[in-house]
Amino acid sequence: MRKISLFIAMSLDGYIADSKGGVDWLKGQGNDIENIDTYSEFVKNIDTIIMGWNTYYQIITELSPEKWVYNDFTTYVITHKKSASSERIHFVNTDPVHLVKRLKKDNGKDIWLCGGANLVQQLVNEDLIDCYYITVIPTILGSGIRLFDHTPQEIKLKLLKTQSYNGMTDLIYARR
Repeated sequence: MRKISLFIAMSLDGYIADSKGGVDWLKGQGNDIENIDTYSEFVKNIDTIIMGWNTYYQIITELSPEKWVYNDFTTYVITHKKSASSERIHFVNTDPVHLVKRLKKDNGKDIWLCGGANLVQQLVNEDLIDCYYITVIPTILGSGIRLFDHTPQEIKLKLLKTQSYNGMTDLIYARR
């Protein structure tokens, strides 16, 4: 069965975006030459991405407006908005829990839960995330969009790996 992995960055105080939804603070404490390319290693085992509308919109308008950066993957955008799907991007108005359960049974590589917070929370509430790849950014925002909110049950995790670079720390956990 395919695994679903959350691969995301958050501030030291647990936010994935500032109070206006911005992510321009997602950087380390120094210059980029100190960074490690954890993304390339992570996506070797991924062929499907799931994201919410806000994450999709932020990618196409702010982060990469010239080019869709996830062309090598099949992407599902969970949204109530009417949008035309393409061969690689599917806009779906469906329950994300049902979608994930279906996709996990399909053949293929693993699935990347890319964001946003509401989508993450729904899958955390159902304990459907197998691995958590969280990069902690050396910034305290004080407010914004929280990565994790209240969950109906405790979810026990096992630490698989940590690494630090440029003031950031990657934490990789699997469900126990």
